[in-house]
Amino acid sequence: MNMNISKKIRGWGKTVAINLFLLFIFLELGSLLFYWSKNKEFFYTHRQNNSTQNQNLDLELGSLRLGESIIERLHPFFGYVQKPGDIPHLKKFDIRYNKYGFISAYDYPFIKQNENQFIVGVFGGSVASRYSVHEIKNKILEQSLKQLPELKNKEVIILSFATGGYKQPQQLLILNYMLALGQTFDLVINIDGFNEVALSNLNNQSQLAWMMPSGTHVFGLASLSTNSLSTETLDNLLKIKKIKPQLTAAITQRERCDLATCYTLYSIYSQLLRKNYQQAISVFEAEQKEQIPSLFSEQSPFYFYPQNTTLSQDELYEAVAKNWEETSFLMSQILARRQIPYFHFIQPNQYYSTQRQFSNAEQKIAWSDTSPYAEAVKTGYPYLLKRVESLRSRGVNIFNSIAVLDPIDDIVYIDNCCHYNDVGETAFSRYIANNIVNQLKSSSNN
Repeated sequence: MNMNISKKIRGWGKTVAINLFLLFIFLELGSLLFYWSKNKEFFYTHRQNNSTQNQNLDLELGSLRLGESIIERLHPFFGYVQKPGDIPHLKKFDIRYNKYGFISAYDYPFIKQNENQFIVGVFGGSVASRYSVHEIKNKILEQSLKQLPELKNKEVIILSFATGGYKQPQQLLILNYMLALGQTFDLVINIDGFNEVALSNLNNQSQLAWMMPSGTHVFGLASLSTNSLSTETLDNLLKIKKIKPQLTAAITQRERCDLATCYTLYSIYSQLLRKNYQQAISVFEAEQKEQIPSLFSEQSPFYFYPQNTTLSQDELYEAVAKNWEETSFLMSQILARRQIPYFHFIQPNQYYSTQRQFSNAEQKIAWSDTSPYAEAVKTGYPYLLKRVESLRSRGVNIFNSIAVLDPIDDIVYIDNCCHYNDVGETAFSRYIANNIVNQLKSSSNN
């Protein structure tokens, strides 16, 4: 009797073990397909590339505001900057938020250490900031500039003066401020367009003057500094603070996985946390709007230009486009007097329709039916594009880059706002480098 029971137990154990093994095989095969569909690479060989893993981690963490509850600080000239300090996932590149609140490997003003250095200043919002980091790590522009005989042996120094949410006239103001401090440049790049229409529209809806810095950023900081946040808003802020380390840990652990199944499970978990994080941010930003009237009151220590009426879409985007043209022209003129080449690029965005075909997988990443930016980009971008020829006729090197990602079959977006993954970043960087080099070649031949 006991022997029969023992045999049955061993038989059941063997069956369970076999089934678990088969389940693992099926899960691993399914996970390998999942990884292939997402990355177009074989999991085991690709995961051996530590630099690629680190790059994936940098990109994903870089697209989220992780680490601290509020990382911006109000600034008396620029509106706001990033809080100075280290950036853990970029520490190996010596990239940090410097004493001026910009992401860089250097403090400002940066003075040339020798005549062999070639200083490139980058201005704009978060796309420009991420471009700067991508360039520091990959040196695409430097390699392209070395095609020119006069720059063959130059060391290219990338200095970022870009921060998430910046829009004109912030780029113009920062350029003038840095020049006044003695910062020198050999070349300047301005990457913008999205924030000008998307964030000016949000200002307009909040009856904050559209030309003021992004209300999405400054209202929360002002509310915190005056202790005017509601209990509900503070509770939601704590929720955001709680999710951040969980999301950071999940993304980090996913990149350390040696099995495809592990990678898939952590991918699903991190996507869920990311969704919860973005929802919490949306709620927090919506709650901030309720605090706006108190910031316009006579008791407020901050002075924001109010906008007594909400402009129509035509009035708003016509005014935004005119300001955008004039500020870019002024940047060009200021730099031209110092014989510094200026290059202006309009950033691609998923919400402005081009010939790009989005896969179902990319649509889930790049599109949101509730995006606060989508309609502004669809409506506002044409107003900017109509002014491209006018800028060119005024001598500005401006490039309409909206279709630069169209030929790429792979996923290029990393979120449903405006940011690109490594494939998209590389394509955009090469486009910028090629156009700058071609223009410099053309100028030297004339």
